[in-house]
Amino acid sequence: MPQYGCGACELCVSGEHIHCQHSIDPYAYCDSSSGRATYAQYCIKQDWLCLPIPADISYGHASMAYCGLGPTFNAMQKMQVNALDTVLISGLGAVGLGGAVNAIARGARVLALESQPFRAELARSIGVEVVINPNDPDKLQQIRELTGGHGADKSVEASSAESAPAFLVEATRARGQITSVGWGGPIRAAVLVGKGQSFHGAWHWNHLVDAEAMFRTIRTSKSLLGKTISHTFPMTRIKEAWELQLTGERGKIILHPWAE
Repeated sequence: MPQYGCGACELCVSGEHIHCQHSIDPYAYCDSSSGRATYAQYCIKQDWLCLPIPADISYGHASMAYCGLGPTFNAMQKMQVNALDTVLISGLGAVGLGGAVNAIARGARVLALESQPFRAELARSIGVEVVINPNDPDKLQQIRELTGGHGADKSVEASSAESAPAFLVEATRARGQITSVGWGGPIRAAVLVGKGQSFHGAWHWNHLVDAEAMFRTIRTSKSLLGKTISHTFPMTRIKEAWELQLTGERGKIILHPWAE
């Protein structure tokens, strides 16, 4: 799990260490100068934040519990997404694609906003019903037409675009819910209050409460994860992997630290 919680405060002992206000400095305990990095064969981490990987889950799929599935898994938990929901996801990078997997795993209908053709097609291949270009001037009308005129039941912001959070408030129905895992711009409280919506901030999931639910999601989504993970590289080819990352022509890239 990310971050270095103190392990003693109320947030840490309840499984919400990601929000710990007293994080420790791992470098104070060893002579490493780079041990926080995870693009590596080894990193420094408290043992209580290292969850054992079940034998029936591969390393590649288990790694998706971090940024691949983790932030949007928390979003789904907060909003209690289920098979009766239409979920709108803003942004189909690796995090947003993970959001699609999480929503589909719960039986929800999924719509998305994405301008990059490769990601849009990848999303459709895993079950996203409609992908709308966020640059289309009539995108709000398209969403309303797809949702009986009401807007999405629940929305997830995963693009970190400045205008995305405010747009999702507009695109989500009255009494609906929006969760931002991105770090985008402001929302208008007047619109949020007027529509009686709930807006959540989400980072990572509760490792004490939700570990089994996360592993269950991975188990039931192996075929979807197989498509979402578009490329794998050994650590020795990290430069090539990063150059591909910058093109946008990829889903989730997995680095194998011990592969040649």
